[in-house]
Amino acid sequence: MVHDAQLDYYGKMLATCSSDRTVKIFDVIGDNQVHIADLTGHEGPVWQVCWAHPKFGNLLASCSFDRKVIIWKEVQEKVWEKVYVSPSTLHESSVNSICWAPHELNLHLACGSSDGSISIISHKADGGWETSTKGMEKAHLVGCTAVSWAPASPPGSIVSSNATGLVRRLVSAGCDNTVKVWTCREGTNDWRKEELLGHTDWVRDAAWAPNVGLPKNTIASCGQDGNVFIWSESAGEWSKTLLPFNAEKVPVWRVSWSVTGNILAVSDANNQVTLWHEQLDGTWAQVSSVA
Repeated sequence: MVHDAQLDYYGKMLATCSSDRTVKIFDVIGDNQVHIADLTGHEGPVWQVCWAHPKFGNLLASCSFDRKVIIWKEVQEKVWEKVYVSPSTLHESSVNSICWAPHELNLHLACGSSDGSISIISHKADGGWETSTKGMEKAHLVGCTAVSWAPASPPGSIVSSNATGLVRRLVSAGCDNTVKVWTCREGTNDWRKEELLGHTDWVRDAAWAPNVGLPKNTIASCGQDGNVFIWSESAGEWSKTLLPFNAEKVPVWRVSWSVTGNILAVSDANNQVTLWHEQLDGTWAQVSSVA
């Protein structure tokens, strides 16, 4: 079973991961995919892969049921090597989700685990790597299912001269039916959390929308309860909107934003992918669906 597939920044390489414990890399040429590498090293099903920004080279992270996170780098054309393997003490259970921070914040990888904690793996100036779970040791008491970083620029920064500095925030989802927003105080590893309540079963995924200058933050979350919520933050307050679909209330597995943050893709247990966009009156309408 293939658990995840991710295109790189330019859409020229595809990484997939599977229950066969491997990560595969493909060159994407038009409508064709050419298999170029098998990356082995995990000892259990590999749940997710995530590409870093190309300013850091071809760098790919993967996470697995084996409790490990591996970071791979293309050291020369079509030759990949491990540059980091997380220590066995970092997580006590399966690592379910990984996400690279915005490139403006440098190389920081957030990792969510079934042990309930969220860790941050950071690249150091001397070329090594360090890990921290400070403030997020028990992020979700029953297990963390997803992590997603906020844009580094604050809302409205494109159109407002008052919005300055970079932001370190992320959202997580868990088996405790909650979505949590984490904010790191500048210059510290002190993470402060806010709980967003609305789901009545496990939250399967949460994704922070890219910021294109709008004066608000937007998050999408989906769950085992069949609901998809759109969370909007304005003036420090969060509000939620229920996406108007899924009358059968089948579980919803993943949510993913377009690069401009105005289209949301939703995949569910009916083998459907639907696309949604926000209308001028603030309601959400379906664009299309793919069987």
